Amino acid sequence: MKPPVPPDPNHIPTEQELREDLAAAYRLIAHFGMTDLIFTHLSVRVPGPGHRFLVNPYGMLFEEITASSLVVVDADGEPVQPTAWPVNPAGFVIHSALHRGRDDAHCVMHTHTLAGMAVAAQTGGLLPLNQISTEFHGRVAMHDYEGIADDDNLSERERLVDHMGDKPCMILRHHGLLTVGRTVAEAFYWMYYLETACRIQITAQSTGVALSLPPLGVVEHASRQFTTGVNKGWLPWQALRRKLDREQPGYRA
Repeated sequence: MKPPVPPDPNHIPTEQELREDLAAAYRLIAHFGMTDLIFTHLSVRVPGPGHRFLVNPYGMLFEEITASSLVVVDADGEPVQPTAWPVNPAGFVIHSALHRGRDDAHCVMHTHTLAGMAVAAQTGGLLPLNQISTEFHGRVAMHDYEGIADDDNLSERERLVDHMGDKPCMILRHHGLLTVGRTVAEAFYWMYYLETACRIQITAQSTGVALSLPPLGVVEHASRQFTTGVNKGWLPWQALRRKLDREQPGYRA
């Protein structure tokens, strides 16, 4: 097996490439136990004029998503292609705000996981309990709960974008987790490890033993040691795609 070669950073993916990447992400979110039945979204911006995004058809489990089943929607979450499946525009409100408010937010992922929602209910937010957790120091935004996001509260969209700033991750208090990326691979990397950090925290807290936190200076140093860049998460993404090609090749269909 030849080692994968990083892509040209100036490469603009085709819609088919994005469909396959996003379908793979849906399958992997299901594989790693980060779904909420048919709810929540992963979305990616489609190249070309206007605001167009790929999103899941409403009613399909994430493990059922294929490249061809993904639906192109406009910035309001309304389908702009023929589809036999409905789309949930209300659930796309958060995605729409960040896609339009951040030029680099090509991909947006949102989950309602047990660990993510448990940490989102804690006043202290995400704690630097582990080396994995330290990567998120200074990289996680917070947004207070305002009820179910919908088009009746357009001002919340502005607050979401403002609170997110230039960070790749957000904890939505009393709600869940959210990540953005320049690629599907990058957004998935942040979501996988943000979820992992939340699971570490809940597990550590469940022991009932007093928690040990590294000194702030050590946390800041460790955070700086983690790499960033246009190919963030790309290498593990190639390994995960190979895993899907072996075990669930139907995602490409």
